Amino acid sequence: MYEPKPNPRKEYRKQESRQVEDSPTLAQAFRDLKSLTVDLAYFSPGRFARDSQIKYTVNLANAKSRFRFSCPNEKCVGGDFDLSTALAKAVAARQTSLTGEVTCQGWRCQTDIGQMRCHHILRYKLSAEYAQDNPSAEQGQTAENEGNGGSEHDEPSRLEVVNVCQEIT
Repeated sequence: MYEPKPNPRKEYRKQESRQVEDSPTLAQAFRDLKSLTVDLAYFSPGRFARDSQIKYTVNLANAKSRFRFSCPNEKCVGGDFDLSTALAKAVAARQTSLTGEVTCQGWRCQTDIGQMRCHHILRYKLSAEYAQDNPSAEQGQTAENEGNGGSEHDEPSRLEVVNVCQEIT
């Protein structure tokens, strides 16, 4: 009987997919999170020009809390970008904006396992909005500022936080 040759990339992707599917949705994991927008830019190692960029609004009811993105290197083995911890920390701190960079620590290709890392780069910006903790206090602030010709409370406040993730060696 024919046994297929082991494929580390395929096995890794299958394992990762199972873990993602087994995780709760973002809506279940982060009940106060009301919206999340993701802006991703992929870069090849050693290049300054962006390879691709994706911006989308996350469907919290369907997206999983194991918040990972595939490496754009189609031969990468054991890599990818996991933003689960960064997202969880940002939500716990109720940050409305999180910017960072992660480097893929997978192997460049199946023949380079143990020899050469992939090192593709993902730069990301996560923009979040949360449920109001105390709506009556917010309404009071808005009422106090009415007639002042546009106040800082007309839109949700934004906090820009830069979080650069360290490479894992």
